[in-house]
Amino acid sequence: MTTAAKAVIVRPVPPMPAKNPDRSAKNPAPRKRPAAPGGEGAAPERPMPETAPFSHLDAVKVLDTIRTLRARISERFPDSGLSRVCGELEKVCAQSGRRIEWISRPIWPLRLLRYLLLALVALGAVLTVASLRPPAGAERLTLAEFIQTLEAGMNDVVLISVGVFFVWTLETRLKSRRALRALHELRSIAHVIDMHQLTKDPDRMVDHRRPDTPSSPKATLDAYDLKRYLDYCSEMLSLAGKVAALHLQKLDDATVVAAVNEIETLTTGLCRKIWQKIDMVDRG
Repeated sequence: MTTAAKAVIVRPVPPMPAKNPDRSAKNPAPRKRPAAPGGEGAAPERPMPETAPFSHLDAVKVLDTIRTLRARISERFPDSGLSRVCGELEKVCAQSGRRIEWISRPIWPLRLLRYLLLALVALGAVLTVASLRPPAGAERLTLAEFIQTLEAGMNDVVLISVGVFFVWTLETRLKSRRALRALHELRSIAHVIDMHQLTKDPDRMVDHRRPDTPSSPKATLDAYDLKRYLDYCSEMLSLAGKVAALHLQKLDDATVVAAVNEIETLTTGLCRKIWQKIDMVDRG
């Protein structure tokens, strides 16, 4: 039996046609995006939004503005009373900054006492309910015993609740008292500033025919210096109102809000009177 050798014919396999040649030609493969520094394929980190720098008053910048104003007054009017008043305003602003920091911090002993009294109120309520059970051997409490027990328990709960209310508002009242003390100083400084500009009469510069009396204030300022003097007074009054408004950013109390509004109304009215004088100097 002879074995015939079979020849194996290998035919070349034609290449597979592309499913969509037009698509592959028009739309090449997308390029790989570079990896973010946080890791391969990680999305780039977005910067966190910052607090708007002009949404609140900065006590440090207000103090710097007052210091700059005091330097300006001292350079133009050396050894003047107005520069010393501005120095007092600077001291009050510095003290107010430290006082506002104290107001913004919680008084932890008072807060712990507050929570302790709340726990005592809850405990008193539980004991009052527990005391309403009839004693051993008795089926039920009589009406007189029920009223007597309930009255004693409710008296304890009411007394402790009054203590809770007193301690709960004590922290706010202490902070409000310190804030009102600073606001009283600012109100006094505003009146002192008004006293310094009180004798600066622009009519004496406009009409020189009016004779002076022996008690008339001395007119030592020309038109330009008088305008600068009055302008400095206006700036000091405006800054006094800003120092007062600093207290409202950390303390929301009705008494403090009313005091700050009163100071702002006072300083605005005094500034309006000063600018009327400046307008008279300009027209003269």
